[in-house]
This record gives sequence, structure tokens and C-alpha cells, in this order.
Amino acid sequence: MLVVYAVVGLYFLQLGAEWLVGSASALAFRLGLPEVVIGATIVSLGTTTPECAVSVMAAINGNAGLALGNAVGSVIADTALIFGLGCLLTQLPADKFILNRQGWVQFGSGVLLAVICYGLWILQGSSAVVGRLPGVFLLLLLGVYLAISVRWARQHPQNPLMGVTENIALHAEPGQPIHVADEHVTTRGPLALSLLLLAGLALIIVSGHFTIESVTVGAERLGVPQVVIAATLVAIGTSLPEFVVAITAIRRGHPELLVGNIVGADILNILFVTGAAATAAPLPIVDATARVPELFLLIHLPSMLFILAYFRLCIFKATRQGHFERWMGGPLLVMYLGYVAVQFLVSM
Repeated sequence: MLVVYAVVGLYFLQLGAEWLVGSASALAFRLGLPEVVIGATIVSLGTTTPECAVSVMAAINGNAGLALGNAVGSVIADTALIFGLGCLLTQLPADKFILNRQGWVQFGSGVLLAVICYGLWILQGSSAVVGRLPGVFLLLLLGVYLAISVRWARQHPQNPLMGVTENIALHAEPGQPIHVADEHVTTRGPLALSLLLLAGLALIIVSGHFTIESVTVGAERLGVPQVVIAATLVAIGTSLPEFVVAITAIRRGHPELLVGNIVGADILNILFVTGAAATAAPLPIVDATARVPELFLLIHLPSMLFILAYFRLCIFKATRQGHFERWMGGPLLVMYLGYVAVQFLVSM
């Protein structure tokens, strides 16, 4: 039965991703916004909301230590695993206008979280916590980020509708009718498209939960060690919505959604997930019960900063040539595998 649950879960995961990607692309077209903007705001806000809910509930129920690791681990998985894989699979576009802005917010958010955590650790020692004041501060920055994102979207020099029709008309034969993608000629309005996007997102979240649960139980019955499950299945499970959206976006020819979703999800994992969880309850930086109490400071944060710094360098090069080169994904995947391997070795 577990295999059946997993297969059914994967089917509905794919169906939800189809709805989400198609409606997001059509919504961007309808509103005159670049797909990368929709990916970095609406889609990423939706895919990170489940992680935020889990982190907040964990903090309220006395498991606040999970929140910081969940947020930082998701940033690492999204950037190194999902973007790295997407980069290897296809040539991803690099929107200079957006990435030179959103990309710096992504990197700056990671640096800010590191400064907060290391600063509090230096001041408070092993009892250091990310309290409500830093949490509220991060949420305020989230509001500023979302407001600025809307402003940047309106200032974007590219109009998707004009871009599509002009490009097709330029290459069309005389007398040949002009066609655009099916989702771009939909008769649905913005409200209907938004509802379809939310329905797809909800389907991804629910089916993703059942898929990961069934696979995890199956792995336990086969005798797979808990540490391996934690370092692989659970870690990938928290980023499953981004992963499914990424693969579907590539398959349907909307790689801009993948790029925007990863950058936006990284920002929201820090400002939204960590901010909300810290506001709900203080988040301990040092885990006294762990084999290595300072694991978060010694492994998680440095890994995140290193990966974000490399990604920043990739953006710097990609925005000058209009796309990310496929080889850029290789080092990211190696970094992710190294990160998982270190966790496995430390936990043994």
C-alpha cells in the first residue's frame, strides 16, 4: 500500500505543478509582468508558506530548535540541489534587471541572518537565542522586500505581452497567423488564474506530504538508518514544492519561473520563515542535546554562506551573457552532496 500511496502522491504532485506553472505563466502574461517576478513573489511565497507553518508550530510546541535548521537547510537545498539540477538540465535565463536586484537581496538576507546568529552567540554564549525583536525585524524587512518587488516589477523594461507577440511577428512568414502559448491565450481572468494557482499549490503541499510520509515509512521498514532518512528524505521533502515546480517549469518551457522561485524562496525562508518562528518563540542557536552543540554555527551557516556566495558569482557572470551556463550547476550539486555527507558523518 505504501507504494500505491507514493505513486498516487507523485501523480497529484505533478498535476498540482501543472496547474501552478500554467496559471503562473498566464497570470504574468495577463498582468504584464515578467515570469521571473511572479516566480520570486507569488510562487515562492506559496511554496515557503508550509515551511513557515511547520517552523511556527514547532516553535510554539517547544521544538524551536528545528526552525533555524529548517530555514537554512531549505536555502541550501533550494539553491544547491534544485537550482543546480535545473542548471544542468537546461540553459536557464538570467534577467539582468531582476537578478541584479533580487539576487543581492537573496545574498544580503543570508549574510544578515549569519550576522544576527554569530553576534548573539558572541554576546550570549551557549544560551544564545534569536528572540522576538530580531524576528519582528525580519518580518518588517519582508514587508519592505515585497513592496519593493512590486515597484521593481512595474519598472521592468520588458512587457511580456509585447515581447511574445513582437518576437513571433518578427519571425512569422507573411500571411502566417501569430500563435502564442496555450496558457497565454486563456480566457480566464486574473482572479480565476490566481485561484487555479492556489489550487495547484495546495495540491502540491498535500500530495507532497503524503509522498514523503509514505517513502519515509517504507525506508524505516527496510531498515534504513534514521540519520540517513533525516539527511536525505526529510531534507528533500521540505523543498519538494520548489523541486516539482522547477522540473515542471523546465518541461513546459518556463525556466524563468524556476529562477525566480529559487531566489524568492531563499529570501522568504530567511525573512518569512525565520522571522515568523522567532516572533512565535525564541529560537536557540546552540543545541545542547546534540552531539556537536554548535553544529548550526559550524556547518549550516557557513555552508549556506558559501553556496550563496558562489550563486552570487554565477549571477554576476550570467547577467552579462543573458543566461546561466550548464556547468554552473555541477559545483552546486557537489556542494549539496558534501553538505549532506558532513551531516551524516557528524551524526554517526
